[in-house]
Amino acid sequence: MRMPKKHLDDDMADILADTEVFNRMGEEIKETEEAEEEQDVEEEKTVEEEIEEAKEEQEEEKQEEKENRNIYEYEEDIIDEPVKKEKEEHEEVITPMKRESRGFGTFLLMVLSFIVGGVAMIGIIQYTPLLNELGVDTKTSNTVVTKNETQVYEKGSLAASVEKIYDAVATVRCYTNTQLSSTGTAFVYKTDKKYGYLLTNAHVVNDQEKVTITFNDSEEEVDVEVLGKDSYLDLAVLKVDVEHVSLVANIGSSEKVNLGDTVFAVGAPMGYEYRGSITSGILSGKDRMVTVSVGNSNVEDWVMRVLQLDAPINPGNSGGPLLNVNGEVIGVCSMKLVDSQIEGMGFAIPIEYAMNHVEQLEKGEKIEWPVIGITMANVTETSTLSRNGISISDKIKEGVVIVSTQSDSAAEKAGLKKGDVITKLAGQKVKDIAYLRYELYQHSAGDEIDVTYIRNGKEYTVSAKLGKSSD
Repeated sequence: MRMPKKHLDDDMADILADTEVFNRMGEEIKETEEAEEEQDVEEEKTVEEEIEEAKEEQEEEKQEEKENRNIYEYEEDIIDEPVKKEKEEHEEVITPMKRESRGFGTFLLMVLSFIVGGVAMIGIIQYTPLLNELGVDTKTSNTVVTKNETQVYEKGSLAASVEKIYDAVATVRCYTNTQLSSTGTAFVYKTDKKYGYLLTNAHVVNDQEKVTITFNDSEEEVDVEVLGKDSYLDLAVLKVDVEHVSLVANIGSSEKVNLGDTVFAVGAPMGYEYRGSITSGILSGKDRMVTVSVGNSNVEDWVMRVLQLDAPINPGNSGGPLLNVNGEVIGVCSMKLVDSQIEGMGFAIPIEYAMNHVEQLEKGEKIEWPVIGITMANVTETSTLSRNGISISDKIKEGVVIVSTQSDSAAEKAGLKKGDVITKLAGQKVKDIAYLRYELYQHSAGDEIDVTYIRNGKEYTVSAKLGKSSD
């Protein structure tokens, strides 16, 4: 991506200004060295002049004392020797100083040249596509490990992460009477020697005569078998011949993702035509309690604890993976949880919750939910209560009213009766039927839990041993 021209001009101007400062410093050092060289030359000239003067004096003395030439010659030797020695000593002092000064200046110039060159090179590379072509962002690089265990650096790009999941995702098409009735998304979470196994939403494949998938890396529409599904989980497992599978998704952890972290979804919003679409956003919330209707019911009779995200989730995204920035699945998207009147708010089932149940679904086993053995109504359903001859205090604003108890059920054995208002299960507040089911399904058949209820204006708590749905 090319930088805006204004930013480029400003940064290059700073680099050129720094370069000009370094150049001025280099010129000052050079001028200092030249001055030192001139001083050395002057000093050498002074020594030579002194020697010449001494020689002239010697010549004059030779003329005056021609009779004693031997004495004069002797004196000449005496004079010449110290002068020569003085010159040599003076030259020995000057030469090392000059060499040391010149050596330091040269070294400093080399260092400054290296710095200037490095700064200029960084500035040039920073705003050229060279490193971007190599996948390197020169500003704030994000590191992503690709499926080939290599590293890719690119600011804001999810390309390497998408590569790790893209071919594991498939578009689901469902048919009734040979007519296309619904679409959704699924992804491969494991394979064995014969088959690939895909996870999707139960509401995508509910009551369909024929279900097919088309992988993102293929145009072939392949029949699949629905091994198992559960409406409360809103999950289903599909099976396909392994020869059609080219990639298996990496399963991550929603618990390790923080609020504000980047997440993205892969799916087929609005159907097959837009299959393989990528949408991204952030994780907006965790442990959101969302009420939904089960099956074809129009009543919100179930609560799910889900992840909230601002990545767009549209019809057709249901059953697709929600992923972290490293391309690991952290949730299963569900359009069923999205309120069509609210924009920028999507939800996904945490992957841990889904993976806890896939083994049973693979085997086609029915999920055995615990039961307490009652028919019930919300305290706000006044018409239902009136129709069943039940009256409750206006002071009671939340809770679940027992309309009837089943024979030999956990409720009957615990002494619960028609008209009792359940307000807590296992110490957890129960606002309505959806929350009662949620708290109930956190337990297993055979567990004993406390049930808190109101009867005739008084609160009581009893222990009930839960049965199972097949009882």
